[in-house]
Amino acid sequence: MSSKAWVHTTPLVAKPDQLIKRRGKAGLLALNKSYPEAKKWIQDRAGKPQRVEAVVGTLNNFIVEPFLPHPQHTEAYICITSARSDDTILFSPTGGVDVGDVDAHALRLNIPALPSASNPFPTRGEVQKTLLASYEAGKRKEALTDFILRLYSVYVDLHFAYLEINPLVVLDDGSIHYLDMAAKLDQTAEFICGPKWSIARDTTRTVDRQWSGPLRSVVTSRRKRPIFKSLTRPRVLLSNSPFSTPTAVSGLWLLVVTPSQAAGYAHELANYGEYSGAPSEGQTYEYAKTISPRPDGKILIIGGGIANFTNVAATFKGIIRALEGAKAGLIAHGVKIYVRRGGPNYQEGLKAMRLLGESLGVPIHVFGPETHITAVVPLALVGMIHDDGERIQPDDVVVRFDSAATENGHAASRPSYRPFDAETRSFVYGLQPRAIQGMLDFDYSCKRSRPSVAAMIYPFGGHHIQKFYWGLFASIPMWTSSLTLPVAVASTPVLLTASSTPGIRAIALIAEGVPERQARELLWRAKEKGVLIIGPATVGGIKPGCFRIGNSWRDDGQHYLLEVVPSWVLLSAVTVIPEPPSSITCAATKPDPACKMLVLLGEVGGVEEYAVIDAVKRGEIKKPIIAWAIGTCAKMFTTEVQFGHAGSMANSDSETADAKNRAMRAAGFIVPDTFEQLPDVLRATYARLVQEGTIVPAREVDPPVIPMDYKWAQELGLIRKPAAFISTISDERGQELMYAGMRISDVFKEEIGVGGVVSLLWFKRRLPPYATKFIEMVLMLTADHGPAVSGAMNTIVTTRAGKDLISSLTSGLLTIGSRFGGALDEAAAMFSSAKDRGLTPREFVDESRKANRLISGIGHKIKSVNNPDLRVELVKRYVTENFPSHSLLDYALAVERVTTAKKDTLILNVDGCIAVCFVDLLRDSGAFTPEEADEYIKIGTLNGLFVLGRSIGFIGHHLDQKRLRAPLYRHPADDIFINMADVPQPRVLGKMQ
Repeated sequence: MSSKAWVHTTPLVAKPDQLIKRRGKAGLLALNKSYPEAKKWIQDRAGKPQRVEAVVGTLNNFIVEPFLPHPQHTEAYICITSARSDDTILFSPTGGVDVGDVDAHALRLNIPALPSASNPFPTRGEVQKTLLASYEAGKRKEALTDFILRLYSVYVDLHFAYLEINPLVVLDDGSIHYLDMAAKLDQTAEFICGPKWSIARDTTRTVDRQWSGPLRSVVTSRRKRPIFKSLTRPRVLLSNSPFSTPTAVSGLWLLVVTPSQAAGYAHELANYGEYSGAPSEGQTYEYAKTISPRPDGKILIIGGGIANFTNVAATFKGIIRALEGAKAGLIAHGVKIYVRRGGPNYQEGLKAMRLLGESLGVPIHVFGPETHITAVVPLALVGMIHDDGERIQPDDVVVRFDSAATENGHAASRPSYRPFDAETRSFVYGLQPRAIQGMLDFDYSCKRSRPSVAAMIYPFGGHHIQKFYWGLFASIPMWTSSLTLPVAVASTPVLLTASSTPGIRAIALIAEGVPERQARELLWRAKEKGVLIIGPATVGGIKPGCFRIGNSWRDDGQHYLLEVVPSWVLLSAVTVIPEPPSSITCAATKPDPACKMLVLLGEVGGVEEYAVIDAVKRGEIKKPIIAWAIGTCAKMFTTEVQFGHAGSMANSDSETADAKNRAMRAAGFIVPDTFEQLPDVLRATYARLVQEGTIVPAREVDPPVIPMDYKWAQELGLIRKPAAFISTISDERGQELMYAGMRISDVFKEEIGVGGVVSLLWFKRRLPPYATKFIEMVLMLTADHGPAVSGAMNTIVTTRAGKDLISSLTSGLLTIGSRFGGALDEAAAMFSSAKDRGLTPREFVDESRKANRLISGIGHKIKSVNNPDLRVELVKRYVTENFPSHSLLDYALAVERVTTAKKDTLILNVDGCIAVCFVDLLRDSGAFTPEEADEYIKIGTLNGLFVLGRSIGFIGHHLDQKRLRAPLYRHPADDIFINMADVPQPRVLGKMQ
């Protein structure tokens, strides 16, 4: 920095750059300093613990910028925020450190979230009239008008979620300077704005997040790999605390953290983390291993809900690997582990956790979906569960809602308060076979007369039929566009994606990662078209006995999803997008005879619950409402924390869960004291309504049995079938490719090389380094022997005939046999047999001569005793220097002395040398039994080395000819001797008539 000339000539401002607001009040702002003074100010604070409001952290990043002298009256304040239906620009002509309560005195300009011809961006006149009325006409007012319009344009274009500038200095000459700014970006819009954001610095450097090495790797991976956007959001909350909570499924934070707060242990929480989106074993492992045992850490809670499609057993494998790696620390610190999980394959996952407890030496208490997560937390913290802490499932119930008027046996219309019924059908946009099969299974259980999925729309697949199961079998048509749908299904009212198709009355967006601004634009478009939107990022929804959306189905779905009583409605303030009064209160304000009470489950952040409160105060809702706003634990955190898929957080006091619960209780809602009491209050209210005769319990019926999918049954270990073939050398089914039990990452980590890979895949074991290097040496020596040999010639001729690489390579490989290249196996067998039978070299040569049989591996057309083959010399030198024993090589060299006494070209050639040395490796390395060594010789292992090595050369010849653009080869006629004279002519016999 000292190389910048301006820092020595200009008064400076120094401040930390770690997402700290109100730095001036915290004493973290140095004004009008010289370079030495600014440098000393930073040195006094850098790398040292610093308290910022309720947080203590280390300051590591600072900004030094020019100091701007200006009068106090030139300081202003501006902030842009985003709400459900619009953006708001707040402006105050007074700003700075003492700006005060901005909400009380700032001027506001509301802008619809979907600018259009009827709702355009604000005009200059609107900005000046609404925000700048106190400014006199002149340069300052005109400059501010331009700045505000441009600032809002950037806010929209870059998908900001929040932007605040204080102070905003507007000098008399019309120049504008923003001295301090805080902003938030919508991370889900990275695919849109990523290149524009790329110049931003690392935003993980905050005063409250001092990442350790393991956490830093997770956060880095999260930025590099898209799945980590929903996989992990690790937040280190309190560093000196006794229990940790790695939470599975990102909405379950409330079920773990909230009970810990209610039990009085909020201050003891060490950290909170979450993952979702069906992470792989490796990703879960990388996340879980960041939680390391501490001397004061005694409890680890691994809590998860009942997943929709995440394979619990698969994700638990990663957690188990992490726990095994931390075994010593867990034992040393006396850690106790509590696990609760449900969902697909949860039985196998919990079983693996129980088995881990037996081998790990650490107490592991395992619970399934029969135990509520809120019961596990007090058990872990205070060692007890209330008598009614476990959820008891009643018998299965299939519910039928009254149908509307029908035409030809199917519903023709339905009341507005009932968007789905037993005749609702849908289109599914995109390839979603798992979601569709779940919907059809639900249909079958509910005894619908026809499937709820009318067709799939997939632009890349063409028109065809997809096979699904509806009981035993169903076929669903697939179309490339909604415009090509036949008339028979074109009136389907529900679409499981976003679309402008006319006639669609409800759209469910089951995709995650939809930017907030686009979601709010959907709100406006849905309002204009009168369409119900569910989502984005919804896992689905269920209308008991009628209709099921998306992935809200589990392997135990009949037991959990069909028992819902048809007399109450569950309202969520976080998943339904349309205008809150119309979406949340529609079921309660209309005369739906089936709805007797409501359950409102809200959360921290947003103001949707207040719309229902207003409807109750106006007398529009008179039915009992059991309500709870989750997230009361948010106040226990000293830093700003966002929870769950939606990143829930309160932007004002009225948006906190406690404020919502107080307001709902004051309006006459039935609000329990704690979240754990919600089931009790619901049960008591339902019983009261039954006793009063308001609710008449539905008749119970047995649902039909849904056959289990074969693949799923196999994963659960419920069925078995004989394998078509057996493989023992590699496995790609898990998170990581395995070579003979060795992870591919370890292959590179330990640098075993090509020879090591060959040893794993060919011999299913690790060979000593000298052996793997010998394998690589053989491959290099046999890679090529010029273009004139038969294999290379065949490759060249085939290539010049215009054939592809595979055809040319195969042509060359087919020439390998006993006469070319394939002598290794035969040489190994002959020399091994002779030595094993106790024959002397002379006796071996004589025996072969009497049998009129050539000795494989002996003889060369060009090389001789006086002109040795350097390849053979290299092999002999390496083996004698590195092999622990080379008895068969010594025997072969003795045979060579006998044969060369007759003719000097009868030397041990490269094939023979490699063959006998490889036999020495098999027999004397200690890695094989004598029987295994003999078997590898018999089954062609040595010829495999020649084939593997020579393939390198053949491919080289193919590429060389292609590069040279060599024409079709025709062999010269003068190189072929044609003799037709001795060929007898065929005789043609005739018969006289």
